[in-house]
Amino acid sequence: MNSPAAQFRLRLQPRARAVAGVLALVLTVLFAPGVGLASSHDAYAATKLTQAQAESKFRSAGITWSSSGNCTNRNNSTCTSFDQLNLTTAQGAVTLKNASGCALNITGGTETGHASGTYSHWNGYKLDYSKYTCIGNYIKTYFSYSGLRGDGYQMWTSGSGNVYTDEGSHWDVLYYNCGGC
Repeated sequence: MNSPAAQFRLRLQPRARAVAGVLALVLTVLFAPGVGLASSHDAYAATKLTQAQAESKFRSAGITWSSSGNCTNRNNSTCTSFDQLNLTTAQGAVTLKNASGCALNITGGTETGHASGTYSHWNGYKLDYSKYTCIGNYIKTYFSYSGLRGDGYQMWTSGSGNVYTDEGSHWDVLYYNCGGC
């Protein structure tokens, strides 16, 4: 015959397993990429595009691009390259073009010469756009002003969390995701 303490422990075992299972589910959700404590700003493996794949996406959406060097070499800072651009960044550009109805011209991609960091041009997270009145009005009307970046430039954040920075001569856009594609 079991003691009262042993009987009490036996009754608690199924409850403890249930509580542990619920706790495991809660922690999984909290730390899943793009959810809870692991916000959409956590870096994760991204699908990378070739120059040709990105150009095809942009061309079909009516997005143009230009470079001061009239080239696409990733290792030349006067080029505008899309080599190793994140798929979600390209999709974000298409989403912006479709939502705004504005002309969109890309002037900076994954080429060398931009600031470094995890969420950088080189790593495929950013694009630069020509500064047109239409796109500027769209950003300032539909996105939330989010203060000054560390270098003093004004930022707006979309509902999906992408950050649009007015760098004076162009828009610098950080795509954490495709913007609702």
